[in-house]
This record gives sequence, structure tokens and C-alpha cells, in this order.
Amino acid sequence: MFGSVLLPGFRRAILAVLFLCPWISPALLRAQSPTPPSQPQDAPAKTNPPAEAAPPAAPTTSQEVASRDTPTTFKVRVNLVLVRVVVRDANGKVVPNLKKEDFQLVDNRKLQTISSFSVETLAARNDTLRASVAAEGGSPNVDPAAEKAAALPQRFVSMVFDDVHMSMQDALFVRNSAGKFFAALAPSDRVAINSTSGQLKQEFTDDRGLLEKALLGILPRPTGGGGGVQCPDMSYYEADMIANKNDPQALQIATDDTVQCAFGGDQTMKAVAQSMAQSTAYQVVSQGDADTEYTYRHLEDYIRRLTAMPGQRVLILVSPGFIQSTLHPEISDLIDRATRANVVINTIDARGLYTPDFGDIANPSPMNARTEGFKATFRTAAQLAQEDVLAQLADGTGGTFFHNRNDVDEGMREAGAAPALSYLLGFSPQNLKLDGSYHTLKVTLTNKQKFGLQARHGYYAPRSVADPAEAAKEEIREALFSQEEIRDLPLDMQTQYFKKDQAEARLAVLMHLDVKGIRFRKALGRNNDELTIVTGIFDENGNMVTSGSKVIEMKLLDTTFARLSRSGFTVKSSFDLKPGTYLVRLVVRDSEGAQMAARNGAVVIPN
Repeated sequence: MFGSVLLPGFRRAILAVLFLCPWISPALLRAQSPTPPSQPQDAPAKTNPPAEAAPPAAPTTSQEVASRDTPTTFKVRVNLVLVRVVVRDANGKVVPNLKKEDFQLVDNRKLQTISSFSVETLAARNDTLRASVAAEGGSPNVDPAAEKAAALPQRFVSMVFDDVHMSMQDALFVRNSAGKFFAALAPSDRVAINSTSGQLKQEFTDDRGLLEKALLGILPRPTGGGGGVQCPDMSYYEADMIANKNDPQALQIATDDTVQCAFGGDQTMKAVAQSMAQSTAYQVVSQGDADTEYTYRHLEDYIRRLTAMPGQRVLILVSPGFIQSTLHPEISDLIDRATRANVVINTIDARGLYTPDFGDIANPSPMNARTEGFKATFRTAAQLAQEDVLAQLADGTGGTFFHNRNDVDEGMREAGAAPALSYLLGFSPQNLKLDGSYHTLKVTLTNKQKFGLQARHGYYAPRSVADPAEAAKEEIREALFSQEEIRDLPLDMQTQYFKKDQAEARLAVLMHLDVKGIRFRKALGRNNDELTIVTGIFDENGNMVTSGSKVIEMKLLDTTFARLSRSGFTVKSSFDLKPGTYLVRLVVRDSEGAQMAARNGAVVIPN
């Protein structure tokens, strides 16, 4: 892939080479070549070139600005931690008009200096995308293309229904409650519907019809076989008490049940009955653990899928809950994975407002009067314990646990709707050790008002890596699949397109960079630095369509540096696309100062 750098008043020179990053699939990379000036069709249909402030000058030599095939030297970027905060009053309404000094941020019990602060609203993001389209010649007030751009995805919500653990009653209840959730979606929201069994999959879309159709697939799908009456009748909770916690009382109750159901109350068979009860406990635990692990594996897949989406990421788990037994490390791993990927998990108890289940009177289990009370106690304890996993997932990722309420439809709306306003706090941890350790975060308000704050609960320090280039690539990848604006470098982005024919267009992404904002390294009379430029093109459902990377090597003489400091320079990347609405994400990183810039843009290519 090649690109061209447009230097004001200079001759055009080929300056970029393909920078093969392992995190970008080769299938997504499309060949780009410098555009021959003799081709008349290469003039964009809508032209808005960057201003050229510098007068004509002598050409820059290839020794000053050129492509290179030698290894890049990267410095590790100072870690900037971003914390998104939503503040709500006692009525659940978002609190506006707060300032940086209203917040305090503590990292591992150490007060931090908030170095960056911004207020983000849906309207502001939409205005930015409208302006990006309007810059190509349209008006943001009348051009329908600008409204299409405003509806580009900014927030991705993965709804996961736990059909492995749901009863039919749970499934019908949550299916009928999902309508209010869809009504609360913003045009820039994209929703996926999945299940923990893996049998229900609807990719991210804004098509309400597809989403409502997917809801019809919510049915109980336990992984194990069912049917028949087990002897002894034993719940997963009771089996866990016997097999993993060695509870003698639970074993005695199961033994008494076995004597009744298998041997008609013959106490002489108690030793055999105890062996049968233990065997049944291990079988029930094995099946229950398999269900839980199956659920965890699919949740991992959905978190991984969310990680590749360019914007805010929310996972909503609708589940009656389940017993973790000995699988606590797995839930911790899930929370770690979500935290690293900036995925917030909101959880909803699918049972709604429930009362303890004391058994099915119409279909009583084979148990005697001596054990009936204990069995009822086990069922009640199990129903309470099922909530623990949902509470942990929400609390560990900065989400909310909606439970013990009949208005599950309202819970879904609150869990899935984007807040009208959020505050983005940024800080650079002092003396941060590169050991991969977990840091707890706590955000409070200085005025001590009793508002509710929703924010991430922690982050992981980066690990010390032998190859800083790998760390740089990871930073670029994270920035590419985000929509946060980064402004370390003074960067402007514009897009242009021309229609090659009815089926294809050529999109040009123009990056204009102010050289004065770059930290060069002076050596042998030259100003040295390298820029890595990555462009990602995403469709209107957030799927990456294509991407491109290039490296610009600069070894500027002082005279050239002075000239470019007045004018800056522009880099052009070109992509062949079909007509449609696209989100453009541009990320730039320099190797000497480890500074970054990231911008969002939009383009609507008509049919």
C-alpha cells in the first residue's frame, strides 16, 4: 500500500510504505497507490483541499522525508487513564453543569490530578459528524446525508439472554419486557442479541424488525438432559454443599431422601443410600459446572466481539443468576477481560420481583416430612445465592445490577439507554509500575452531594515489554477501535470522494499535521521523527470495512523544518468503497514524543 504526502509548494513525493500490523487482518487491507495527476477522473466530486500557507520552495530531498524499511524506534507513551462518569440525582436524572473541580479521583488510595476533562453529550457527537459531512459541500441543516452521518454508531449494546439457566417462565417474562428497551434506543446505538447457549445470534444492527424477531428465539436451552424424576431429587446448590463443601447435614438430608425414594424407607439400606446420594451430588455438580463454564465461554466471546467495535461498549446480561460453586476464578477472569476492554456490564435479574420458592405443590418431590423443611431452606438459600454472580459482574465493571423488581422492561431501558450527558476524566498515574497489576479507582464529588456516580472501578497497569513497538501497536489498536478524541498532536482531518462508477467510489482521507506540535530529536544537523498513521473505515453498523497503515520517516534540515513549521503538511490515503455511510477513524502516533492524535469523521457516498 502506498500513499502520497502533499507538501505545500513542493513536488509530490511518495513517502509512505505498508506497515503490516498483526492486529489488522490482511483481508481488510486494500491496495492504495498514488494517484497519477494525468487521470481526469481522479479529481474529487467535492473539493475542499487544506490551505497551503507556505510559498513555493525547493523540493525536499528523499533524505529528509522518505519511506523506510528499517526498524522503527518507539518510546513508551505516558499512560493516560480515561474514566467516564455518569452522575445521577435521587430520581435517576443525569446531573449537568459539573466542572473539573467538582470531581476527585483516587487511584489505589492516592489522590490524582485530573489532567483532562470534557463533557460529552449525544448531541455534540452528532453535530461533529454532521459537520464532517457538511465540510464536503452540504449543509448540516438541510442535507439528509448529514443526518445519516449523525446516525452512525457511537455506542454498542450486546444483550445476552442466559437461556442456559432460564426457566420457561423467565424466558416469556423477559421476552415480553424487551419492547421498552428498544423504544429507548438512540439512532446512533447498535444492538446485538445473543444467548449463553450460543444458539441465538443477531449481529449489531439498528433494524428494530430484526431485533424483535430475534427475541422470539429466547427459550430455555439447558445443556444437560432433562426429564424424569431423579432419586434423590437434588438441586445444584444442595449438590455443591455435599460435593465441594463437605456439609454433613446436606449429605444426611440427601441420604434420608434416597432411603425414601429408592428403598421405601428401609433404614437398613442407609449406607447404600448415602453412597447413592454422594454419587448423585457429584453428577449434579458436574452438570451444573458444565452449564456455568458454557455460559462463561460465550460471555467471553461476546466481550471479545464488543472489543472490536468502535465506540462505547455495554453488555447487558439478562439472567436468573446461577451458582458459581468452585468457579470463582472464571468470573474474576471475565471481569478482568471486560475491564481491560472498557466494557461495562449491566445485569438484570430475569426473575423480576420474586418470592422464595417452597416447591411445586402440584408435583411434590419424593421426600419425607423430616427433610421437607431443610429442602425448602436450601431452595431459598440457592435463590439468594444466584444473585451473587450478577452483582459481581456489574460492580466489577462499573455497571448496575437491576434486581428484585417487576418492571424489568424499565430496567432494560435504564441498562441499555445511553446517558444524555457524561463526564470524561483523564489522569496520568504518577510513578506507575509497569507490572500489569490492578489499580482500584474511586471517583467522588468534592461538594459531598448525595448523587449516584457510575464509573469504572479500576484499570490494569501496562506490563513492561521487551519490544516497545508492540506496546505502540497496542496503543494504536485501542485508539482505532475507540471514538475518543485524542489531541496530543495538532491534527485536522478531511474526507473527499469521487464516483468511479455506480458501484464504486474512491475515498480520500486527508490528514493535515502542524509540525510545530511534534517533538523532534536533533541529530547530525537534522530533526528526526517517525509518524505511524492508521486509518479505519467502518460501516453503519460498526464493522470494519477496510483499513490502512503507513509510516512517515522525517529527517528534516533546519531550513525545511522552519518551512514546514509555517505550513504543516498533508498526507493522503485512498480507499475504494461501495456507496454507503461510513465512519472514518484516523489515528496518528509519533515515535519520538510518543504523542497521539485521533479524529472521527463521516462520509456519505450516494448511490
